[in-house]
Amino acid sequence: MKHYTTAAVLLAALALPVAAQDTETAKPEGYQFKTLIDLPTTSVKDQYRSGTCWSFSTLSFLESEMMRMGRKEVDLSEMYVVNLCYKAKADLAVRMHGEVNFAGGGAAHDILWAYKNFGMMPEEVYSGKQYGEDGHVHAELDNVLSSFVDAVIENKGRRLTTAWKPAFDAVVDAYLGAVPEKFTVDGNEYTPRTYADKVVGINPDDYVSITSFTHHPFYTQFMLEVPDNWLFGTMYNLPLDEMMAVVDNALANGYTIAWGADVSEQGFSFAKGVAVMPETNEKEMNGSERSRWEKLDKSERRQYGLDAPVTEVAVTQELRQKAFDNYETTDDHGMHIVGTAEDQNGTKYYKVKNSWNTDNVYDGYLYASEAFLRYKTLDILVHKDALPKDIRKKLGIR
Repeated sequence: MKHYTTAAVLLAALALPVAAQDTETAKPEGYQFKTLIDLPTTSVKDQYRSGTCWSFSTLSFLESEMMRMGRKEVDLSEMYVVNLCYKAKADLAVRMHGEVNFAGGGAAHDILWAYKNFGMMPEEVYSGKQYGEDGHVHAELDNVLSSFVDAVIENKGRRLTTAWKPAFDAVVDAYLGAVPEKFTVDGNEYTPRTYADKVVGINPDDYVSITSFTHHPFYTQFMLEVPDNWLFGTMYNLPLDEMMAVVDNALANGYTIAWGADVSEQGFSFAKGVAVMPETNEKEMNGSERSRWEKLDKSERRQYGLDAPVTEVAVTQELRQKAFDNYETTDDHGMHIVGTAEDQNGTKYYKVKNSWNTDNVYDGYLYASEAFLRYKTLDILVHKDALPKDIRKKLGIR
């Protein structure tokens, strides 16, 4: 997500899509991918046993944005944002008498909210692991915080004390660490605000969220009705083909994409490094836990297109809407789209950076087919300059 310099020429080259007709990679499962676009990004991270994909994927996206802008490559702190969001979610949940989702999940726009209101800091300053684990293990943290909020809302004393909020914040800080007011990086002292302004250097108002559903008018903004949208963030609504045109235009012009998607389909396999929508795939697994995606035996995997390319569903706007309305498409996972490829049959795929470490066939990346994106995308976050001019005009974005 930010490799640059040596010379201005090198910087410009890195910021543009890489045409790599000769970089064909054959894998034993039968897929052969030829890279078409491969944009700069930072190393693959590991969210481990935490529900914080939204933070990992969107910060990966911002790191690539920094690279595109020619800024220094850094590793931004996912748990810094998680700390801030947990505290804000608790306040909201109590004010809403518990009638709002309180959990570890979130959305891409949460990162922009945190950046705009509080700033940013690097991983080297704030790792968020203060509880005796090498990786992010949040089961205990999630349960403790949920129970805390439930107890406050139950409010047997009939009146909230002035202690609940600082007490809750102290629990978050005990697990993740207190957020420092000042810190030093490369000999320079920063606050989260000055680090965001001087080092990261993005304008959060330059980014837009886009989706495609028919239960709201196209070319308007609406609040996507999913539980993890606790900020009640709005997004622009485009027809399906135009949403996909935004994806393709962005990548073709050097912009990566933060991607919110449903990955509970049997055609999604991180281990195999593919996400497809086979015509025969009519079942959906319950839940989105990684362990469930890998339980199919070899014959079942082949049936669902995990071993070799298969004919996929022709995804229409109506099919996509029906899946969302029936809870078949849910807000499962956040990832980072960084390029395009095609298989040996000429079928288009998108190269996706995940946050489950590098222990799969493509070192932490996967290839999602165009059909999968059309069907299972909840929303995308992109720089407004990545939108085609005609679509930007329709949306009234300056």
